[in-house]
Amino acid sequence: MRSAISFRIFRVLAVTVLSVICPLCLMAQKASVRVHIQNHKKEPVPFAGITVISRADTLQRLATVADSTASAFFDLDTPGLYTVNITALDYQPLSKTIMVTAQDREFDMTMEAAGTSLNEVVIQAAKPLMRQEDDKTVIDPESLAAASTSGYEVLEKTPGIFVDQDGNIYLSSTTPATVYINGREMKMSRSDIATMLRSLPPNAIEKIEILRTPSARYDATGSGGVVNVVLRKGVKLGLTGSLTGGFQQGKYGNQFVGINVSNNNGPTSVYANLNYTRSNKYEILNTDRLIREDTVLRQEAYTTYPGNAYYTAFGVSHDFTEKWNGSYDGRISYNSSDNKTENHNSFIARDNDRVLGSSLAHLNNGIGAFLLNQDLAAGYKIDSAGSEWTGALSYIYSSARTDQLFQTQSAVPYGGDGMVESKRHFLSFQSDLTYKLPHTITMETGIKSAFLSFRNNADYYLSLNGMRTQDGSRTNAYRYRELINAAYLQASKGFGGFLLKAGVRVENTNMDGQQFVPGDTSFSIRRTDFFPYVYFSRKIMTIAKYDLRAYLVYRRTISRPSYEQLNPFPKYVDQFLSEVGNPALRPQFTHNYEANISVDERPLFAVGFNDAQDMFTNVYYQADSSRAQAYRTYDNIGRNKEFYLRGLGAIPPGGVYFFVLGAQYNHNVYNGMYEGRPLSFSGDSWLFFTYHQLRLDKQSQVTLHGFLRLKGPLQFYELSSFGSLSLNINRKFFDQKLTVTLSFNDLFFTNNNRFTINQASVNATGYRESDSRRFGINLRYNFGFRKKDEEKDMFHMQPDKLN
Repeated sequence: MRSAISFRIFRVLAVTVLSVICPLCLMAQKASVRVHIQNHKKEPVPFAGITVISRADTLQRLATVADSTASAFFDLDTPGLYTVNITALDYQPLSKTIMVTAQDREFDMTMEAAGTSLNEVVIQAAKPLMRQEDDKTVIDPESLAAASTSGYEVLEKTPGIFVDQDGNIYLSSTTPATVYINGREMKMSRSDIATMLRSLPPNAIEKIEILRTPSARYDATGSGGVVNVVLRKGVKLGLTGSLTGGFQQGKYGNQFVGINVSNNNGPTSVYANLNYTRSNKYEILNTDRLIREDTVLRQEAYTTYPGNAYYTAFGVSHDFTEKWNGSYDGRISYNSSDNKTENHNSFIARDNDRVLGSSLAHLNNGIGAFLLNQDLAAGYKIDSAGSEWTGALSYIYSSARTDQLFQTQSAVPYGGDGMVESKRHFLSFQSDLTYKLPHTITMETGIKSAFLSFRNNADYYLSLNGMRTQDGSRTNAYRYRELINAAYLQASKGFGGFLLKAGVRVENTNMDGQQFVPGDTSFSIRRTDFFPYVYFSRKIMTIAKYDLRAYLVYRRTISRPSYEQLNPFPKYVDQFLSEVGNPALRPQFTHNYEANISVDERPLFAVGFNDAQDMFTNVYYQADSSRAQAYRTYDNIGRNKEFYLRGLGAIPPGGVYFFVLGAQYNHNVYNGMYEGRPLSFSGDSWLFFTYHQLRLDKQSQVTLHGFLRLKGPLQFYELSSFGSLSLNINRKFFDQKLTVTLSFNDLFFTNNNRFTINQASVNATGYRESDSRRFGINLRYNFGFRKKDEEKDMFHMQPDKLN
């Protein structure tokens, strides 16, 4: 009965989508002129730069970039004679004259591949730092990777992305974003994802896609948006590769070395990547927590994180025919670390700061983490208009083991040890169909199934007076299974300068968790949910040859608790703090509304509203009557209404200097329950970010980037103002093959903050800093053919041609 009702609802929504789209066909006579770019194989050439010039008045010029389907739309007078100039990566420039009439409004342009020479390097223009592609922002991380030692650092330096000290990634919302790799969610905890990104070499990232309101094609998870990290899979010009190496030095140092090779000779492309990183850093975390009206627990913790990361990747793609293609991508990484924490604990009298008692705790965490990722993909090009089918099968296996050793020196010394071991299997299948219909209508549909199996075992022992006994409060065995089945349908239509995209996604969730030791905490979830999506854009005007376009977006999303947040076993953090999951967590649903404006497909300004219900977040609770013991967990708090503004500006390109400056404002209102007490408060926060580039000459350039977060709330914490400013100097040698980068991260050592939490019975203040100020030298040597860069962009400058 339930499935029948679900099917009827899905059918109604599908009919609704079609009823919105199909009547627009009647307005086809008002549609703007469509230009489609293809090569001699009739394959689409996306993201080409297109300029249309009126032959009657050459001062009338329109310029834009083709979308991912290699199409662009222009509002032109009819009848009229126009010159169309097109440039694209790896193709010869094309200039063609067209006659636009009431009947002739669609034109196919065929481009010829550019010739290459091994001994010649030609740079036509610099790649754009960021561009807007439909409903996502695309970041080219090349300049950021040159001054980074890992993929994690690249994300930290990306304008518009804020990464906190726990590895959470934020976009527009104060809810963390979901991280994808190559278009697929990793289904890993945030700490595991941060570990994986730290093992990823920076030059392995081809691009970063930011989707603040992703369409129905994407998983409904992630009310904070999606950050999709697309890994490099080689280039199209014969044998290419690079050798990289370098170091960064703060109080402790990082060193890395790697090699990347790719070869494409006709229909087959092969690529491989090897990388090794040795790293270390420190963190200081000081906290004063009120445990009684007259007593404060003061904790001063100092932690070091020495570790080694090994990463390898191999892939091959092959065009079987002009229509069929397939690919394999495999990645393996291993991370080992030996973290050491020294924690000074003191009980302080509030009235006179007298020490009532103290202890010294030592904690060692020996961690080993293994990750295996295997992807198979296939594609079929249905026609030259961009219709295609894609399918992907992905398998991820990860295992991690943490060996803990803790000792406490106090009036009654004691210690203990523990072992936490987890294994995870994740298998997913996805099939997507994009079909181009007449009258500029695009239909998209697909299905996906994802299965996750997680096992966790923890064995803890206490040592007191020479006796070693099992710690029954922390010893645990936990199993978790998750199966999510999904299907979506959406359609888009361009008409008269407008673009409308609407769709719906349905997801069936099945979760089962069971704790075997020390007791049964079984839970089971079965539910089916629908997630509508609407996207509308319209060209407003043209200013100084740049198109000004407005967008309206709505989407409903879900945030499901992960296995880490559901796992009820307590994990030792320090003498007075443990981490524990909550198997009773409910999913969080969010309605997101956003309106934004872009200039020449570049993000400019946005205003949005998030309405989250059953919001769950990280919370602290007192664990005993003395309130000295506390535990960190997750809980559903209530409702969060969030209003935000985001702005971005840049000076025009073409000179030796340009900059990007952005700002974001968030206002949050929380209403709910915390520790059984009513919770109601609001707060404001500001985030500023910037990116500057100065070209000294043909071989040298200087970049400056940073962020500033003003005093304000982040979830339940009140943070002081903090930020970071970093400087990089690049110089090329040996015919542009060798690049040397000097980097200075967190120049003024401002990436540290003070925090306050005052909710219910928890009243604490503290200070946090890390080994963020660093000096580094990075070397990269390119060999083989040199890939041409893309066309000039609003957020980048035009260098001279080099021969």
